[in-house]
Amino acid sequence: MRPRLASLSLVWITALALQLTGCGAWKRFAYEGFARDSWQKPDEVIALLDVREGAHVADLGAGGGYFTFKLARAVGDSGRVYAVDVDDDMIAHLRERADDEGTDNVEVIRGEYADPLLPDGRVDLLFTSNTYHHIEDRPAYFERVLADLAPAGRVAILELNDHSWFPRMFGHMTPKQTIVDEMTAAGYRLVDDFDLIDRQHFVVFERTVE
Repeated sequence: MRPRLASLSLVWITALALQLTGCGAWKRFAYEGFARDSWQKPDEVIALLDVREGAHVADLGAGGGYFTFKLARAVGDSGRVYAVDVDDDMIAHLRERADDEGTDNVEVIRGEYADPLLPDGRVDLLFTSNTYHHIEDRPAYFERVLADLAPAGRVAILELNDHSWFPRMFGHMTPKQTIVDEMTAAGYRLVDDFDLIDRQHFVVFERTVE
């Protein structure tokens, strides 16, 4: 068997096994994938975002909590991480994990498709990884988020690009220029564009100063 076919076979076998163990397990695998740390570079991402102790950070589309609990360590006991998702299985998993790990600075929020239901004016950083393409009417959504941001609040978007076959085949990606255009329409300006991760755009916005 060719190496690529062998790799794909392993993916499908693993996926089948996880489906048999339950929907929640399959979803968590779908969020994490194989060896994510090696390409996602989470510590470098958080360092570039200068996430500091005491900050209030929203992890939008938190999924299984891959970034949630890393961000929780970065903000410390005096900070807060709002883990937002719309999937009940993931909400249950996040709450169970936060309880099991004793992570008191993580608040799990079941958001709505048109509103993350974050506390107004409290969010220093809204962070989202591979979620942007799932949001409908993104300019309207992020215009609504403006009310949730602190005065100097930022929005960091990590979004799959077209460097691999999966996002191209299934549409799980957004061109960088589309992100910039939509965020500009929502009332933001681009302040950082990091060339860190091969398979993701990594862009940061803040509100447009009027």
